[in-house]
Amino acid sequence: MNGKLTRVFCAAAAGIALAASGLAGAGAARTGHADPPGSRVPVTAYVANFSPFGSGDTVTPIRTATRTALKAITVGTDPIAIAITPDGGTAYVVNGGGTVTPIATATNTALPDIKVGADPDAIAITPNGKTAYVANLVSFGTPGTVTPISTATGTALKAITVGIQPVAIAITPDGKTAYVANEYSNSVTPIRTATNTALKAITVGTNPDAIAITPDGKTAYVVNGGGTVTPIRTATGTALKAIKAGGYPKAIAITPDGKTAYIVNHNSLTVTPIRVATNTALKAIKVGKRPDAIAITPDGKTAYIANSCYFYGGPPQLGTVTPIDTATNTALPAITAGHIPDAIAITRDGKTAYISDSGGNHVTPISTATNTALPAIKVGKNPYAIAITP
Repeated sequence: MNGKLTRVFCAAAAGIALAASGLAGAGAARTGHADPPGSRVPVTAYVANFSPFGSGDTVTPIRTATRTALKAITVGTDPIAIAITPDGGTAYVVNGGGTVTPIATATNTALPDIKVGADPDAIAITPNGKTAYVANLVSFGTPGTVTPISTATGTALKAITVGIQPVAIAITPDGKTAYVANEYSNSVTPIRTATNTALKAITVGTNPDAIAITPDGKTAYVVNGGGTVTPIRTATGTALKAIKAGGYPKAIAITPDGKTAYIVNHNSLTVTPIRVATNTALKAIKVGKRPDAIAITPDGKTAYIANSCYFYGGPPQLGTVTPIDTATNTALPAITAGHIPDAIAITRDGKTAYISDSGGNHVTPISTATNTALPAIKVGKNPYAIAITP
């Protein structure tokens, strides 16, 4: 199930408790990793602030060298996803109101909005940076669409019809095929990027909700909310035998060496590692309550799991992030990170993980060297997504 409404509800419920905890107004530290010599644009994290009550729809840039928030950028209605071009020059912000706002990262200025389909929910950009693909939910029970955007001209191309409720997109490393997970069609639609044409849909498990592709491009792993993962052989477009995961798996990340896929199981409070070579599930790893998101460091040594809105039926509590040592598949001590830590991005040097907290209007940086939380950074209302320039 698409989590937009659930997360907005949880954010509203958590706000009072977070203010009382003292985290809501935490300031930013003044030390951090330096930008590489000769870099054109300082490394910047972009945080989409989704305001469920019709005001404050912004993106907050955070300069990672100093961990300071810059002036917020006004974008379209309900910003819920971000992707950044491989050259770092433009951040594309998906607005649930039916547009995409490009942001020029050199100046942190919003460019004219690009109209896409109804209720856009996800975005991916080709490795060459020439095309952004935006998944549009459209309406319940109606086939959704994917809108290609030419990044050179900032124009939307003809929409591509896919399955019902397209909620996730992943693109092969060679840029030739985009795979779209259709949550209520129980299918994945491949799109040939050279012609922007949809190929034959591939049947997967119940309620596919996330997708990731191995670094060699040979296999796409589709996370099905019904409790399985479907590997797809990209060379033939065929689904392989489903792999059992935990309860309501909803996120996935693959190690840079392509050997292991990690599946976040929201209801089981676990992460399932999958050995890519054999497509077999390894022993589940216990993490925090209501895990929602995952990111892996560039060296592949640590996976970070955001344990999100978990106070149903009880008082609000602080959320956590669980690091996993990928060499041993063991969970390390949890790190406190706001109330609803539900999105993660890691800097390209791997030194800092940034965790957005949609219940507390802040972002928590985590030092990956010590697995300690650094002072929280105040951003806009209900930070919902985060991406960092490459």
